Amino acid sequence: MIQASHLTKRFGRTLAVDDLSFEVQRGEIVGFLGPNGAGKTTTMRMLSCYFPATSGAVSVAGFDVLTQSLDVRRRIGYLPENFPVYPDMRVEEYLKYRGRLKGLTGRRLFVRVEDVLDRCGLKEARRTVMGTLSRGYRQRVGLADSLVHEPELLILDEPTLGLDPRQIRQIRDLIRSLSDRHTVLLSSHILPEVEAVCQRVLIIDKGRIVASDTPDKLAEHMSGGRRIVAEISGPCEAIGLALEGLTGVTSVTWKTGEAAGNWGRFQCECEKGADIRGALFDLVARNRWTMRELSVERKNLEDVFVAITESRAGD
Repeated sequence: MIQASHLTKRFGRTLAVDDLSFEVQRGEIVGFLGPNGAGKTTTMRMLSCYFPATSGAVSVAGFDVLTQSLDVRRRIGYLPENFPVYPDMRVEEYLKYRGRLKGLTGRRLFVRVEDVLDRCGLKEARRTVMGTLSRGYRQRVGLADSLVHEPELLILDEPTLGLDPRQIRQIRDLIRSLSDRHTVLLSSHILPEVEAVCQRVLIIDKGRIVASDTPDKLAEHMSGGRRIVAEISGPCEAIGLALEGLTGVTSVTWKTGEAAGNWGRFQCECEKGADIRGALFDLVARNRWTMRELSVERKNLEDVFVAITESRAGD
Protein backbone atom coordinates (compact mmCIF):
# COMPACT_ATOMS: atom_id res chain seq x y z
CA MET A 1 0.00 0.00 0.00
CA ILE A 2 2.82 2.42 0.89
CA GLN A 3 6.29 2.23 -0.62
CA ALA A 4 8.76 4.90 0.42
CA SER A 5 12.28 4.88 -0.97
CA HIS A 6 15.09 7.19 0.20
CA LEU A 7 12.55 9.84 1.20
CA THR A 8 14.24 13.10 2.26
CA LYS A 9 12.81 16.48 3.24
CA ARG A 10 14.73 19.67 3.96
CA PHE A 11 13.44 23.01 5.21
CA GLY A 12 16.29 25.33 4.37
CA ARG A 13 19.27 23.98 6.30
CA THR A 14 17.11 21.79 8.54
CA LEU A 15 17.00 18.09 7.61
CA ALA A 16 13.58 16.92 8.80
CA VAL A 17 13.47 13.49 7.11
CA ASP A 18 16.71 11.72 6.26
CA ASP A 19 16.80 9.00 3.56
CA LEU A 20 13.68 7.20 4.83
CA SER A 21 12.71 3.84 3.29
CA PHE A 22 9.82 1.63 4.46
CA GLU A 23 6.78 -0.32 3.28
CA VAL A 24 3.27 -0.78 4.66
CA GLN A 25 1.29 -3.74 3.35
CA ARG A 26 -2.40 -3.64 2.47
CA GLY A 27 -4.61 -4.30 5.53
CA GLU A 28 -1.89 -3.56 8.09
CA ILE A 29 -2.34 -1.29 11.10
CA VAL A 30 1.10 0.24 11.61
CA GLY A 31 2.19 2.49 14.45
CA PHE A 32 4.48 5.36 13.49
CA LEU A 33 6.37 6.49 16.59
CA GLY A 34 9.09 8.94 17.48
CA PRO A 35 9.96 11.77 19.85
CA ASN A 36 8.85 15.34 19.13
CA GLY A 37 10.71 16.68 16.11
CA ALA A 38 11.64 13.21 14.82
CA GLY A 39 9.96 13.75 11.43
CA LYS A 40 6.68 11.83 11.89
CA THR A 41 4.28 14.61 10.92
CA THR A 42 6.54 15.73 8.04
CA THR A 43 6.53 12.18 6.65
CA MET A 44 2.74 11.92 6.98
CA ARG A 45 2.28 15.21 5.17
CA MET A 46 4.46 14.01 2.30
CA LEU A 47 2.46 10.77 2.08
CA SER A 48 -0.80 12.70 2.00
CA CYS A 49 0.40 15.16 -0.70
CA TYR A 50 0.48 18.21 1.57
CA PHE A 51 3.96 19.01 0.31
CA PRO A 52 6.57 17.29 -1.87
CA ALA A 53 9.72 15.50 -0.80
CA THR A 54 13.08 17.14 -1.44
CA SER A 55 14.28 13.84 -2.89
CA GLY A 56 13.33 10.18 -2.98
CA ALA A 57 10.11 8.52 -4.10
CA VAL A 58 6.88 7.40 -2.45
CA SER A 59 3.81 5.66 -3.84
CA VAL A 60 0.39 4.87 -2.37
CA ALA A 61 -1.68 2.01 -3.83
CA GLY A 62 0.69 2.01 -6.82
CA PHE A 63 0.29 5.74 -7.59
CA ASP A 64 3.22 8.14 -7.38
CA VAL A 65 2.62 10.86 -4.79
CA LEU A 66 4.43 13.52 -6.83
CA THR A 67 3.14 12.88 -10.35
CA GLN A 68 -0.27 11.28 -9.58
CA SER A 69 -1.30 13.24 -6.50
CA LEU A 70 -5.02 13.39 -7.39
CA ASP A 71 -5.19 9.60 -7.64
CA VAL A 72 -3.38 9.32 -4.29
CA ARG A 73 -5.68 11.83 -2.57
CA ARG A 74 -8.75 9.85 -3.62
CA ARG A 75 -7.37 6.84 -1.80
CA ILE A 76 -6.26 8.55 1.41
CA GLY A 77 -8.11 9.69 4.51
CA TYR A 78 -5.95 12.01 6.59
CA LEU A 79 -6.58 13.17 10.15
CA PRO A 80 -4.00 15.83 11.10
CA GLU A 81 -2.89 16.37 14.69
CA ASN A 82 -4.71 19.71 14.88
CA PHE A 83 -7.94 19.14 12.99
CA PRO A 84 -9.38 22.42 11.56
CA VAL A 85 -13.13 23.02 11.66
CA TYR A 86 -15.67 25.45 10.22
CA PRO A 87 -17.06 26.80 13.51
CA ASP A 88 -20.41 27.98 12.04
CA MET A 89 -21.30 24.66 10.35
CA ARG A 90 -23.25 21.84 11.96
CA VAL A 91 -21.64 18.40 12.16
CA GLU A 92 -23.90 16.68 9.62
CA GLU A 93 -23.74 19.68 7.28
CA TYR A 94 -19.94 19.67 7.45
CA LEU A 95 -19.65 15.94 6.70
CA LYS A 96 -21.98 16.26 3.71
CA TYR A 97 -19.91 19.19 2.46
CA ARG A 98 -16.68 17.22 2.85
CA GLY A 99 -18.24 14.17 1.20
CA ARG A 100 -19.24 16.22 -1.85
CA LEU A 101 -15.68 17.60 -2.09
CA LYS A 102 -14.50 13.99 -2.17
CA GLY A 103 -16.82 13.05 -5.03
CA LEU A 104 -19.83 11.60 -3.18
CA THR A 105 -23.34 12.46 -4.39
CA GLY A 106 -26.98 11.44 -3.93
CA ARG A 107 -27.79 8.21 -2.11
CA ARG A 108 -24.13 7.31 -1.74
CA LEU A 109 -23.42 10.56 0.10
CA PHE A 110 -26.38 10.04 2.45
CA VAL A 111 -25.36 6.44 3.27
CA ARG A 112 -21.72 7.31 3.93
CA VAL A 113 -22.53 10.27 6.20
CA GLU A 114 -24.96 8.15 8.22
CA ASP A 115 -22.37 5.39 8.53
CA VAL A 116 -19.57 7.63 9.82
CA LEU A 117 -21.93 9.46 12.20
CA ASP A 118 -22.79 6.09 13.69
CA ARG A 119 -19.27 4.61 13.74
CA CYS A 120 -17.70 7.69 15.30
CA GLY A 121 -20.39 8.22 17.94
CA LEU A 122 -21.71 11.47 16.46
CA LYS A 123 -25.40 10.77 15.90
CA GLU A 124 -26.47 12.73 18.96
CA ALA A 125 -24.25 15.65 17.89
CA ARG A 126 -25.26 15.71 14.22
CA ARG A 127 -27.14 19.05 14.58
CA THR A 128 -24.54 20.63 16.88
CA VAL A 129 -22.69 23.73 15.67
CA MET A 130 -19.03 22.71 15.39
CA GLY A 131 -17.72 25.82 17.12
CA THR A 132 -19.36 24.60 20.35
CA LEU A 133 -17.87 21.08 20.27
CA SER A 134 -15.35 19.88 22.84
CA ARG A 135 -11.84 18.90 21.71
CA GLY A 136 -12.79 15.24 21.91
CA TYR A 137 -15.85 15.64 19.70
CA ARG A 138 -13.82 17.65 17.20
CA GLN A 139 -11.44 14.70 16.95
CA ARG A 140 -14.40 12.42 16.27
CA VAL A 141 -15.58 14.71 13.48
CA GLY A 142 -12.06 14.66 12.03
CA LEU A 143 -12.03 10.86 12.06
CA ALA A 144 -15.48 10.77 10.45
CA ASP A 145 -14.22 13.18 7.77
CA SER A 146 -11.23 10.94 7.02
CA LEU A 147 -13.54 7.89 6.68
CA VAL A 148 -16.46 9.35 4.75
CA HIS A 149 -15.19 8.47 1.25
CA GLU A 150 -14.03 4.94 2.29
CA PRO A 151 -10.32 5.46 1.55
CA GLU A 152 -7.94 2.56 1.08
CA LEU A 153 -5.37 4.20 3.39
CA LEU A 154 -6.00 6.07 6.64
CA ILE A 155 -3.24 8.33 7.97
CA LEU A 156 -4.06 9.26 11.57
CA ASP A 157 -1.88 11.74 13.45
CA GLU A 158 -2.72 11.59 17.19
CA PRO A 159 -6.34 10.39 16.65
CA THR A 160 -7.13 10.09 20.39
CA LEU A 161 -5.82 13.55 21.30
CA GLY A 162 -8.19 15.23 23.77
CA LEU A 163 -10.39 12.18 24.33
CA ASP A 164 -11.35 10.81 27.73
CA PRO A 165 -10.53 7.15 28.62
CA ARG A 166 -13.94 5.86 27.52
CA GLN A 167 -13.72 7.69 24.20
CA ILE A 168 -10.14 6.44 23.68
CA ARG A 169 -11.34 2.88 24.09
CA GLN A 170 -14.13 3.45 21.56
CA ILE A 171 -11.76 4.97 18.99
CA ARG A 172 -9.24 2.17 19.61
CA ASP A 173 -11.90 -0.47 18.94
CA LEU A 174 -12.99 1.44 15.83
CA ILE A 175 -9.44 1.63 14.45
CA ARG A 176 -8.91 -2.07 15.11
CA SER A 177 -12.10 -2.88 13.20
CA LEU A 178 -10.96 -0.92 10.14
CA SER A 179 -8.22 -3.33 8.99
CA ASP A 180 -10.65 -5.50 6.98
CA ARG A 181 -11.30 -2.55 4.62
CA HIS A 182 -8.49 -0.07 5.24
CA THR A 183 -4.75 0.16 5.75
CA VAL A 184 -3.93 2.37 8.76
CA LEU A 185 -0.80 4.37 9.53
CA LEU A 186 -1.18 5.66 13.08
CA SER A 187 0.94 8.13 15.03
CA SER A 188 0.36 8.55 18.77
CA HIS A 189 2.21 9.46 21.95
CA ILE A 190 -0.06 7.11 23.95
CA LEU A 191 2.14 4.04 23.56
CA PRO A 192 -0.16 1.53 25.32
CA GLU A 193 -2.82 2.42 22.74
CA VAL A 194 -0.38 1.79 19.89
CA GLU A 195 0.61 -1.52 21.46
CA ALA A 196 -3.04 -2.55 21.81
CA VAL A 197 -4.02 -1.63 18.24
CA CYS A 198 -1.02 -1.93 15.90
CA GLN A 199 0.28 -5.09 14.28
CA ARG A 200 3.66 -3.51 13.51
CA VAL A 201 5.60 -0.49 14.70
CA LEU A 202 8.00 1.87 12.93
CA ILE A 203 10.15 4.00 15.24
CA ILE A 204 11.66 7.14 13.71
CA ASP A 205 14.31 9.30 15.35
CA LYS A 206 16.13 12.29 13.87
CA GLY A 207 14.44 11.66 10.54
CA ARG A 208 15.48 8.00 10.18
CA ILE A 209 13.83 4.63 10.84
CA VAL A 210 15.64 3.11 13.82
CA ALA A 211 13.40 0.08 14.48
CA SER A 212 10.68 -1.85 12.68
CA ASP A 213 8.89 -4.98 13.93
CA THR A 214 5.91 -6.19 15.91
CA PRO A 215 5.64 -4.76 19.46
CA ASP A 216 6.32 -8.21 20.97
CA LYS A 217 9.43 -8.85 18.88
CA LEU A 218 10.81 -5.38 19.58
CA ALA A 219 10.33 -5.95 23.31
CA GLU A 220 11.98 -9.38 23.10
CA HIS A 221 14.93 -7.98 21.16
CA MET A 222 15.47 -5.11 23.59
CA SER A 223 15.12 -7.16 26.74
CA GLY A 224 17.68 -9.78 25.69
CA GLY A 225 16.49 -12.38 28.19
CA ARG A 226 13.51 -12.92 30.43
CA ARG A 227 12.85 -11.20 33.72
CA ILE A 228 11.33 -13.64 36.22
CA VAL A 229 9.44 -12.09 39.12
CA ALA A 230 8.69 -14.00 42.34
CA GLU A 231 7.18 -12.98 45.66
CA ILE A 232 8.67 -15.14 48.39
CA SER A 233 8.40 -15.08 52.19
CA GLY A 234 11.61 -15.85 54.04
CA PRO A 235 15.10 -14.47 54.75
CA CYS A 236 15.48 -12.05 51.81
CA GLU A 237 19.29 -11.97 51.66
CA ALA A 238 19.54 -15.77 51.75
CA ILE A 239 16.83 -16.07 49.09
CA GLY A 240 18.58 -13.51 46.88
CA LEU A 241 21.91 -15.34 47.11
CA ALA A 242 20.23 -18.67 46.36
CA LEU A 243 18.48 -17.23 43.30
CA GLU A 244 21.75 -15.79 42.01
CA GLY A 245 23.16 -19.34 42.06
CA LEU A 246 20.53 -20.70 39.64
CA THR A 247 21.80 -21.56 36.17
CA GLY A 248 20.86 -18.86 33.65
CA VAL A 249 20.43 -16.03 36.19
CA THR A 250 22.57 -12.96 35.51
CA SER A 251 21.42 -10.73 38.39
CA VAL A 252 18.85 -10.55 41.18
CA THR A 253 17.29 -7.50 42.82
CA TRP A 254 14.63 -7.42 45.49
CA LYS A 255 12.61 -5.17 47.72
CA THR A 256 10.49 -5.86 50.77
CA GLY A 257 6.89 -4.76 50.67
CA GLU A 258 5.32 -6.06 53.87
CA ALA A 259 6.75 -6.45 57.36
CA ALA A 260 4.38 -9.28 58.26
CA GLY A 261 5.58 -12.55 56.77
CA ASN A 262 8.92 -11.19 55.52
CA TRP A 263 7.63 -10.98 51.96
CA GLY A 264 10.10 -9.93 49.31
CA ARG A 265 9.61 -9.25 45.60
CA PHE A 266 12.54 -10.69 43.63
CA GLN A 267 13.39 -9.77 40.04
CA CYS A 268 15.68 -12.25 38.30
CA GLU A 269 17.32 -11.12 35.06
CA CYS A 270 18.07 -14.18 32.94
CA GLU A 271 20.19 -15.07 29.94
CA LYS A 272 18.43 -15.10 26.59
CA GLY A 273 16.50 -18.36 26.21
CA ALA A 274 16.78 -19.32 29.89
CA ASP A 275 13.63 -20.23 31.83
CA ILE A 276 14.38 -20.69 35.51
CA ARG A 277 10.81 -21.03 36.78
CA GLY A 278 10.98 -24.78 37.40
CA ALA A 279 14.33 -24.56 39.20
CA LEU A 280 13.11 -21.56 41.21
CA PHE A 281 10.00 -23.42 42.34
CA ASP A 282 12.11 -26.44 43.42
CA LEU A 283 14.47 -24.11 45.32
CA VAL A 284 11.60 -22.55 47.27
CA ALA A 285 10.09 -25.95 48.06
CA ARG A 286 13.41 -27.43 49.29
CA ASN A 287 13.98 -24.52 51.67
CA ARG A 288 10.35 -24.49 52.87
CA TRP A 289 9.88 -20.89 51.92
CA THR A 290 6.45 -19.62 50.83
CA MET A 291 5.81 -18.28 47.34
CA ARG A 292 2.66 -16.46 46.22
CA GLU A 293 3.67 -15.18 42.77
CA LEU A 294 5.83 -16.47 39.94
CA SER A 295 5.59 -14.67 36.61
CA VAL A 296 7.47 -13.51 33.52
CA GLU A 297 7.69 -9.73 33.17
CA ARG A 298 8.32 -8.49 29.66
CA LYS A 299 9.24 -5.03 28.51
CA ASN A 300 6.44 -3.07 26.90
CA LEU A 301 6.51 -0.72 23.93
CA GLU A 302 7.19 2.28 26.15
CA ASP A 303 10.36 0.60 27.50
CA VAL A 304 11.50 -0.15 23.94
CA PHE A 305 10.76 3.38 22.72
CA VAL A 306 12.66 5.01 25.60
CA ALA A 307 15.63 2.63 25.25
CA ILE A 308 16.01 3.20 21.50
CA THR A 309 15.58 6.98 21.52
CA GLU A 310 17.74 7.53 24.63
CA SER A 311 20.53 5.43 23.15
CA ARG A 312 20.60 7.82 20.17
CA ALA A 313 20.27 11.02 22.19
CA GLY A 314 23.99 11.77 21.94
CA ASP A 315 24.36 10.88 18.25
